[in-house]
Amino acid sequence: MGASAPIPFASRRPPRDDDRTMRHAHRRIPVNAMSTRIAVIGAGVMGADHARILASEVAGAVLQVVCDQDAERAEAVAEATGAVHAATDAAATVIREDVDAVLIASPDKTHAALTIAAIERGKPVLCEKPLAPTSAEAWPVIEAEVRAGRRLVQVGFMRRFDPPYRDMRAAVEAGALGRPMLMHNVHRNVETPFAWFTADMAITNSAPHEFDIARFVLGSEFRAMSAFKPQRDGERIPPVFMVLETEAGQLVNVEINNNAAYGYDVRGELVFEKGSVLLNAAAPTRTYADFKSYEPYAPDWRDRFAEAYRRQAMAWLRSIETGRPSDIAANAWDGFCATFVAEAGVAALAGGGRVPITYPAKPALYGPA
Repeated sequence: MGASAPIPFASRRPPRDDDRTMRHAHRRIPVNAMSTRIAVIGAGVMGADHARILASEVAGAVLQVVCDQDAERAEAVAEATGAVHAATDAAATVIREDVDAVLIASPDKTHAALTIAAIERGKPVLCEKPLAPTSAEAWPVIEAEVRAGRRLVQVGFMRRFDPPYRDMRAAVEAGALGRPMLMHNVHRNVETPFAWFTADMAITNSAPHEFDIARFVLGSEFRAMSAFKPQRDGERIPPVFMVLETEAGQLVNVEINNNAAYGYDVRGELVFEKGSVLLNAAAPTRTYADFKSYEPYAPDWRDRFAEAYRRQAMAWLRSIETGRPSDIAANAWDGFCATFVAEAGVAALAGGGRVPITYPAKPALYGPA
């Protein structure tokens, strides 16, 4: 599906890690045989949060480098988290001798090339979703891992570690409620992150979390998708509604509403033959006042999935220490599938009809076909 591209996200000026190293030297964490020195590439909202979790909540992790093309942002996050170094050159950071593993939270278009660079040097990677913006760009990551002969990539679909979704999967595995038949999913944000966000991007940028968690919970692949959007007044993009069919004959529906206005809201229900499992509201409190009762909503995903992110980071570190990939975490094949399904969704939305989903052959490295 194409060769890998040159590594993007290079610095805008020659790296000057020497001065930043000295600045952070007083916070150097002692490294022992069980420590894993990690570079976080990308110091935006996601990268900064990953850096904080690794620095403060994951035993055995040493935050070795915070890298961002914006030097001031890299410095600020390194300062806040106690990182040993700050840097601006992502490609150079991946190949540093003092970096054992890489967490990639840089812009989406950089993910595949940086991941491949880490694979080629035998370094474990936790790559934020998407693995790549297109399946054609994601496939070389699969090829790189197959050449390496081992799985080094974990993709950041953190919902797999979220306790409510784990309860859903446990109910499927237990079988006491019978066969799962329907999975309802709602994913709402306050507003789109930028003016040029489109309905297609609702499918490619937001919905992959639902695509992946449905595959994980149900243990079945998709075979077709239909996608629709209602009319909406004004310039804001309307919700997108998708219906997916699994190979096991289940139906999965997904509502993505990037302009819900009232808060960040993720809901779900798994309907079985003998009952259902419903995700409870994540709000920790309910207020009663002025003849009303209400629950607060978070402005974004960080509070709702804080525990999932922490568990994801811990699982990644344990997989590095043991050399055994997590049984729960999404691997590179899962990342490829999420992007592949999203492309089918874009095609379905454009054509207004049902689009079959036929995956390429799954490499043996990722388990049975």
